[in-house]
Amino acid sequence: MSEINIYLLTYIKFLEHVVMYLFIALTGKSITKKLDEPVKKEYQKLQVDKLPIIENTQKYDYAKLLEEYFNAHGKHLKPVKHQKNSKTVVPESVTCPCCGAPSKYIYDNTGGRGQYRCKVCSSAFNKKNHYLKETVFKCPYCGRVLEKIKERKDFNVFKCKNDTCSFYIKNLKSMSEDDKLRFKSNPNDFKVRYIYRQFKFDFKPLSKSSPVIPKVSLAKLYAPIHTVCLVLTYHVNYNMSSRATASIMRDVHGVDISHQTVLNYADSVARIVKPFIDNYDYDVSDSICGDETYIRVNGKWHYIFFFIDTIKKTLLSYRVSQNRDTLSAIKAIDDVITKFKTIPDNLNLVTDGNPIYLLAQHFFAEKGINFDVTQVIGLTNKDAVSAKYRVLKQIIERLNGIFKDNYRHTRGFNSDDGSVSFVTLFSTYYNFLRPHSALGYCVPVPIPELEKLPHMPAKWGKLIELSQDYILKHQVA
Repeated sequence: MSEINIYLLTYIKFLEHVVMYLFIALTGKSITKKLDEPVKKEYQKLQVDKLPIIENTQKYDYAKLLEEYFNAHGKHLKPVKHQKNSKTVVPESVTCPCCGAPSKYIYDNTGGRGQYRCKVCSSAFNKKNHYLKETVFKCPYCGRVLEKIKERKDFNVFKCKNDTCSFYIKNLKSMSEDDKLRFKSNPNDFKVRYIYRQFKFDFKPLSKSSPVIPKVSLAKLYAPIHTVCLVLTYHVNYNMSSRATASIMRDVHGVDISHQTVLNYADSVARIVKPFIDNYDYDVSDSICGDETYIRVNGKWHYIFFFIDTIKKTLLSYRVSQNRDTLSAIKAIDDVITKFKTIPDNLNLVTDGNPIYLLAQHFFAEKGINFDVTQVIGLTNKDAVSAKYRVLKQIIERLNGIFKDNYRHTRGFNSDDGSVSFVTLFSTYYNFLRPHSALGYCVPVPIPELEKLPHMPAKWGKLIELSQDYILKHQVA
């Protein structure tokens, strides 16, 4: 009997190969296409220097300053008297960039060499003066004002050109004799001066958008809410594919739905719960860790930027992005800092060695939002910093593993919306419904209304209800 079985299995495999050969010969396509594994692309090796000294220029109102002068001295401040036919006469088009005083209050400060001084606020300026800028960047090593040397699409490059700067001198001294010879002939091959990149993104931190009613409403799904929540329980909580979920609904519960209906339910609920989970009043600690993982969209690998509270185990950011760039890191970090009522003075973000997080830190510092970034480099503890913070990095690596277990059955998504919906539901489940062993098998974000409910479909239903109430309360009229 066993010999017959072996023969039959061998014959079936032979027939399978024949069918595949004929299919390829006729169509030129393979029956099954194995998904390629994501390639762990190395991030760009970019040296990011420490933060510059950032000074925001103070602006005044010359009318108020004149009023204060009158109150203090009992007389009006007299305009500047210029000699007729003098080279020091200030053109009428010149106004003080610091207080807005007109040319009659401005006098030539250098005898026609281009520098002016305002009599109202005592500011010296010219066309290239830093008073024409909202922010001034200074070298953190020598204090010299940085000069803009390049303009790129997304950022400007500033450099310290002070030849006596300690940073510059130290780098020159650290060169080998061969490097010094190369430096003389090809100085552009070496980075020896302090450099700062000012990003020009049209992005305002800490500016949450008001939630709006989603385009797809559960009222249009023509299904009892319990059925929808049962689908979510199988599809999200138990990592079942849309086809497996539709099958179990038919075989176990007698509800005849298609796998596309499962996806429609998931997309509709994700749109409803997203404003609620993004704007929930989280209790956040000052220990945050971030990392990127992969997700397949339209046949291409995209990135998810995860940030997690390593103490509360709360997922704070879950940004899906086509690119692994600075703007994506900025948006992910903004998701984190908007969760704080007040940003802690000792806030520290632990990340990998990708320089985009340091560049994002510089972007926020320029906006007056300060935090530390600690980078854990590589897979082994080659330095004291990595040894100290490795345990935090391992927490988010475990999060990535949990996500990949949930994501594996999908085999990717056909649209950006589909990927965002999936990640939104995963984040909702992770924060509000999934017990965590490190928290004594409690959920990271307990909601009293959910704790007393008897089973998971009921909890999904309550989350949907709370989300709908939130949208209706905060929607834009």
